[in-house]
Amino acid sequence: MKKVIILFLVLAASFSAEAARIPGDTIQRGDTTTLAHFFRKGKFYGHSRYFFMATDNTPGQSDYFANAIGLGIGYETPRFFGFSAGMSGYFIYNIGSSDLANSDSVSGQPNRYEVGLFDIENPNNHADLDRLEDLFLRFGNDRSFIRVGKQHYISPFLNPQDGRMRPTLVEGIYSEWNEWKNWKFHGSFLWDISPRSTVKWYGIGESMGIYPGGVNPDGTKSGYSGNVQSEWMVVGGIQRRVNNALRIQIWNQYVENVFNTALFQADWNPRLKKNKPMFLVAGAQFIQQNTLNQGGNAMLNKTYAQPGDQARVYGFRLGLEKKKRWNAAINFTNIGDEGRYLMPREWGRDPFYTFMPRERNEGYGNVKALNAQLGIFAFKEKLRFELTAGRYMLPDVKNTELNKYGMPSYDQVNLDIRYRPEGYFHGLVFQLLVVHKRRVGEVYDAMRFVHNKVDMTLYNFVVNYHF
Repeated sequence: MKKVIILFLVLAASFSAEAARIPGDTIQRGDTTTLAHFFRKGKFYGHSRYFFMATDNTPGQSDYFANAIGLGIGYETPRFFGFSAGMSGYFIYNIGSSDLANSDSVSGQPNRYEVGLFDIENPNNHADLDRLEDLFLRFGNDRSFIRVGKQHYISPFLNPQDGRMRPTLVEGIYSEWNEWKNWKFHGSFLWDISPRSTVKWYGIGESMGIYPGGVNPDGTKSGYSGNVQSEWMVVGGIQRRVNNALRIQIWNQYVENVFNTALFQADWNPRLKKNKPMFLVAGAQFIQQNTLNQGGNAMLNKTYAQPGDQARVYGFRLGLEKKKRWNAAINFTNIGDEGRYLMPREWGRDPFYTFMPRERNEGYGNVKALNAQLGIFAFKEKLRFELTAGRYMLPDVKNTELNKYGMPSYDQVNLDIRYRPEGYFHGLVFQLLVVHKRRVGEVYDAMRFVHNKVDMTLYNFVVNYHF
């Protein structure tokens, strides 16, 4: 893979070097009939990223830190009779960190956050962290297209999840249709996934269980890693802008032999007073999930989802927004007690209104989550402050039927500050994210329910540069 990426970088440099010509070369820069001229009309892009992360756990337990730096470059050809091709690659280096391979001596738990900046399957890998990310063929126009191959991807259940160095990627067929005004249709058939915090590509079933898998409903250690029998998934979505204020979206994700998950969401953002930039923010969402067949494996201790299980989730949002100045909202999510809501953490972040970076409510049933958020913009939106505080009431940690990861109920507070300079430094984004989680639920003096989960503060400083 590294050879492929290096070859790509060499080719990219060759296509972009317009100036140096051998004396007497008959191909001039103004010659529009050459293949080189065609490729120069393509789009080059790059992304560099620095990420500092540190975890301050409760006294007596291990603390951690890590510094990661990465650089990637991509290229997409111009269209030729509607066809184009794209390719990108990325390198990551560990430029200083704690020992991320050792478990905490008190709780016996491994590192949770910092290791995800690198290769979660090989914490001692500090340099050989390269990945071929995009390699696709595209056909279509600016509005509607079909794309086949390795690619970036966004849907409610499978998405980049920007909390580490590189995003989750997929391989398959993705199509988008935008020919009707105010309608957007999405369709995907996927067969491979490269989760964030990894450098490899995996089949659909193979990708489930790369991250820690928690426990089975009976309390035994989950055994689905490497045992889920699933070759493909289909994702479909319809988005409809009814008017200037109301937007509706419906999504369905069918994971062969494992589960089916459907989402309905309506967001309403009406102007409250004519000619004034004040808007109401309101939304409602509903998710229904059902196990398919045996949930991935006929053996109950090796299956991902229990046969016959289902989960129901509903959520609401209500708030106010003054465009380009501030926004505020209260969000609520309820996961019913019919069963665990499941979605491989390797695939993306929760789609819930109450989602807060660095924690998830996937893997639980009988959850009630409430949070409030306030965002403030300054200097023509170049500077943004966002403060979010929430309470997340989860099943007891010993209720393994509804609590997959042994997470106690908790309070969480996030402070997120971002600055985007303009002018000469356009493309830079500075981010400071501070996360504090406080235990609310009982842990029965077992530190495995505390370490890297609650009674901790997580610091993140990120610098992104897109060019």
